[in-house]
Amino acid sequence: MGAIAAPLGTTFRVWAPAAQQVAVMGTFSEWQPLPLFAEADGYWGADVPGALVGHEYKYNITTPAGDVLARNDPYAREVTASDGNSVVPDLHFEWGDDAFQMPPWNELVIYELHVGTFNPHNDHEPGTFYGVMGKLPYLHSLGINAIEIMPPTEFPGGRSWGYNPAHPYALETSYGGARAFKELVKAAHQHGIAVILDVVYNHFGPDHLPHWRFDGWHEGEGGGIYFYNDWRAETPWGHTRPDYGRPEVRQYIRDNALMWLEDYRVDGLRTDALAYVRNVHGGDDPAADLPDGWSLMQWIHEELAGRSPWKITIAEDLKGDARITQPVAQGGEGFKAQWDIGFAHTVRRAVTEPLDANRSMTSLAECIGHRYNNDAFQRVIYTESHDEVANGAARIPEQIMPGQAAHWFPKKRATLGAALALTAPGIPMLFQGQELLEDGEFADTRPLQWDRLLAFFGLVTLYRDLIALRRNLRGTTRGLTGQGCRVHHVNDEAKLLAFLRWTDGDAPTTPADATLVLANCSGTAFDDYRIGLPTGGTWYVRFNSDWGGYDAEFGDFESLGLETVAEAADGLPFSGRIGVGPYSVLVLSQNA
Repeated sequence: MGAIAAPLGTTFRVWAPAAQQVAVMGTFSEWQPLPLFAEADGYWGADVPGALVGHEYKYNITTPAGDVLARNDPYAREVTASDGNSVVPDLHFEWGDDAFQMPPWNELVIYELHVGTFNPHNDHEPGTFYGVMGKLPYLHSLGINAIEIMPPTEFPGGRSWGYNPAHPYALETSYGGARAFKELVKAAHQHGIAVILDVVYNHFGPDHLPHWRFDGWHEGEGGGIYFYNDWRAETPWGHTRPDYGRPEVRQYIRDNALMWLEDYRVDGLRTDALAYVRNVHGGDDPAADLPDGWSLMQWIHEELAGRSPWKITIAEDLKGDARITQPVAQGGEGFKAQWDIGFAHTVRRAVTEPLDANRSMTSLAECIGHRYNNDAFQRVIYTESHDEVANGAARIPEQIMPGQAAHWFPKKRATLGAALALTAPGIPMLFQGQELLEDGEFADTRPLQWDRLLAFFGLVTLYRDLIALRRNLRGTTRGLTGQGCRVHHVNDEAKLLAFLRWTDGDAPTTPADATLVLANCSGTAFDDYRIGLPTGGTWYVRFNSDWGGYDAEFGDFESLGLETVAEAADGLPFSGRIGVGPYSVLVLSQNA
């Protein structure tokens, strides 16, 4: 489908089942219409000599009423602007020796970013794919091995979050377009960084859509062949839900997913607002279910299982439904992971709550131990995302002390939450600038404040150290990459909790297999706190978030390690005593 260029011309093919006639016109014909020929099942096509890469075009569609509509190509991979013309694309790209291997999912650390605000050249123009490329060395040094890019497909205007796609196949022109995006993917792979792309299939547009009443047909107030034309079209973002039951629309979405994964070599897809693909109201009302949306996602995952099973698909469903990440063969939708909003909300409440007495260690323990289908890595865990820090909300430090995000309390409690996200079982995700103590509310007009890198370099180092431990880059925290987890110590009075992580099985198998995480969620330091341990010997502190090297205002509370005694505690055969600073996290392990 779309326009496929060859050395001497281009093949144009389009679906317009209600059309009486279809023609293509463009710069190659001085905008005079050239007829396409009717094919089976409502398709029209023709080879047009002289139509070459870079030529602009549109379709002329004659409706049953005799009206002539000028339409952009729904499959256009390049447009001059969201309301401009389609462009014959150059599909050739030199990938070189790109043989990137997707990191194991149990070692992934994702960094969500928005192209327009991540690294713009100035405050007046949106950022570009090349701007993101310029920060890849920084992300690599931070330890990030996957970036998740908010939707970069063509949208109206030059600034947007991206969740209003006008042209789902075309890359946003203000970001640099298709070639620049391929350059970004290639460069990310050279830095050992996977690329996960955010896609929007729950609705299109609603503005500047080429799909809207494409060939003139529609029912009532409906949008025509690409959309439901009844109550099922309604979404919170417009009446533009695709008709998941039409074979051609299903093919359109399936082809789109495969294009990103194969032609653009992205390493995964994050599907936005999946609940609105499977249910009209995004809820649990069976009367509003969309079984065609459910089966469409299953079909895509069946395709991926046979073509590229190593690529990750992530659902933003936010309903805590384990079926989303169940295999298709078991009746599930087949996603490999899903955002765990329960984790985000629980940890955010714990760290933004002003009063220590109101923090619930029981709730924290439950969210740390939660998993889908008994698989720790079927969930993505985070404390900040584009949704959590906008729409009236703000970054965690700003929520803790508005206007004073650099105060001791916000720094301590924000890093406490981040440490829990980077040590709990799951795939951890950061949102752009989180490591820079970014304040305020996320907006597509507010560039990331990179001058904070020097001001908060110690905190950046804190995140770098946590990520290294999470990925076991230093060979001392293998347990953080494993399925095993047991929250064995919950002290709701003192506001401390501890959990063990290990690789596989019901318990750690060797001393080097276990990693202990101790979190003090109170403003009180403890000099000699007793904690249960699974094995005897020395446990070394690999990370102490209160270290003065991370911030001059931190207490530098001494936590060197502990020696165990053969006294049972917390249901474990050994125990030991250690000091822990206020609002601090310790990570301990034993030597091999």
